[in-house]
Parts: sequence; structure tokens; C-alpha cells
Amino acid sequence: MFEKILFATSASPTCDDAARVAFELSRKNRSKLFVYHVFGLPGRGFSLTFRDVRTGESEHVDDNLVSLVKEEMAQYYEKLGKDHPDCVYETATGEPHTEILRKARKDDASLIIMGAHTREEDVGAMRHRAIAGSTMQKVAKSARCPVLIVSRPCVTCWSYFANIVVATDFSKPSDYAFQFARNVAKEIGCKLHVFHCVDIGPEGQASTATQSYIEQQLAASEKKVQDKYVANMGDFDNYILALREGTPHVEVLKYARESKADLIVMAHHTKDVDPEQAMLGSTIEQVVLRSACPVLSVNHPDKVDVSPYGAPRSGE
Repeated sequence: MFEKILFATSASPTCDDAARVAFELSRKNRSKLFVYHVFGLPGRGFSLTFRDVRTGESEHVDDNLVSLVKEEMAQYYEKLGKDHPDCVYETATGEPHTEILRKARKDDASLIIMGAHTREEDVGAMRHRAIAGSTMQKVAKSARCPVLIVSRPCVTCWSYFANIVVATDFSKPSDYAFQFARNVAKEIGCKLHVFHCVDIGPEGQASTATQSYIEQQLAASEKKVQDKYVANMGDFDNYILALREGTPHVEVLKYARESKADLIVMAHHTKDVDPEQAMLGSTIEQVVLRSACPVLSVNHPDKVDVSPYGAPRSGE
């Protein structure tokens, strides 16, 4: 399914969980794997020095340094890569998100895999939107292919996933997320959970929503799910529809735990704006920060394989 996978790494323990997923997924799919590390920010002007993104120290760029960094990467991932002959280690200096995006487009990557953060900190901490403005945020905003974000250890490997949850709000970007999740579930042979939450959380209608209002919204949402998604399942019938009311990111996480989700698929953003101008939506951002399983962000339709079913009908 994924011909080429780009694993963007800081080559440090903070990316170990993402590394296991990247190597296992590429091995199972016989994908070409690019292990890519942007190790420094270039100096101003025509300077040949750079600032190491991890230590902050200035270093001089030369071929020996590049070779040394590649060798260190190969040694760091030696155990994971020993049974993976089609693995390439590459490095670059520059703004990390810019170089990652450039690499993905140059090699026509089918999937980007990366950790949610690169600092050594408690992954369970709130961090209160600290993810915003990070390398992951910027890559997810502009990537032409899906971005798999791994924040915690992944217990099951991709090929043995049993449950995939796709969370939708009926926006066009959510349609792309549905297409991707449906095709993955079809290929793997696992159950697909199509999830929607009627927003009556703190920023929704919590103070005024009556039971009658909630029931009306749930009924309307169920009809949309039937029209937009069930009607486009094709011959795939291993799915469940789930509707909830509350604060979206809370309900997504609760349902993912209840359904023992191995993967959550969501739209990168939900507003009808240029994908490259849209910031990571607050709902998926909160899900990424707290999810016990990997979260896949879908930005553009470019790498969303719509076969064999085709896209949801417009206007539905």
C-alpha cells in the first residue's frame, strides 16, 4: 500500500516509538524506507557552520561530519534495520520541516512517519498546545501525503491492526480521511469504526442543549453518515457506526479506548481553506497529545487512494 515511507527522526530516544512503527510497517509492506534526519540549522549568509538542533552548539559542515551522522544513525537503528535491506539513511542541514517536506516531495513519499515531539519530556503531560509551531505541526500542514504521528508505544503492528477509528465532522477533509481509512481497513482486513461527535462541549451547546435538541442532532448526523459514508463502502462490510455527543476530542479518545483502536484517522483540519494554510485542527491536536495509539493526519487528497470505491459523492 505504501511504496515509499519517509521516517523523519531526530535519531534520539524520543523517536523510538515512531521508529518501531516505521521499520515494521515498511518491512511488512516491502516498502522503501527513508530514515531521514535534519541535524542542523545553517548559519547566516554563506557560512559553512550550522547549529545542532539537539545541542544548540555550532558545528562546521563537511563531508566527514555528514558521513559520521549517517553512520551514527545506522548504528542507532541497527537492530530495527537488520532485516530491512531496502532502507536508506539520509541527512540534511536546514529548517527541519522544510527539509522533510522537500524530501517527501522529491521522492514521492506515500507516507510520512514521525513522533509527536522531539523533546525528552513526559509524553503524558498536558503541554497545552505546545505541539503548535513544532516540526510535526508544520509538516502535517503542508504534506502532500498522510502523516502518521506516533506519540506512545504502538502495541500492535500495522499489518495486525484489528480496529481503525476514523473520526469525521462531514467536512471535505474528513471525506479524504474516510477514504484513506476505508481502504486501509479493506486491505488489512480489519474493522472500521466510523465515528462522529455532536459538539455540545464547553465550546459547543453544553449550556443550552436539551435532550430533544441532542436527539435531533444525532438523528441528522446518522443520516449524513449513511449518505456520505455507508453509501460509499462498496463491498466492504466490516464496519461499525458510532455517534456520540460531547466535546469532540474527549469523545474520540473515549471511543478509541472502548473499541481498542489500533489507529485513529482524522482530517488535518476541518475548515474549507487551502490545506497548506490551515493549522492543525484543535481536535486532532488534542487527540495526538493524549492518544494511546498512533494518529494519522490526512491533509491533501493527492495520496489518498480512492480505488476501488471512488470518492464520496459531492454535496452529500
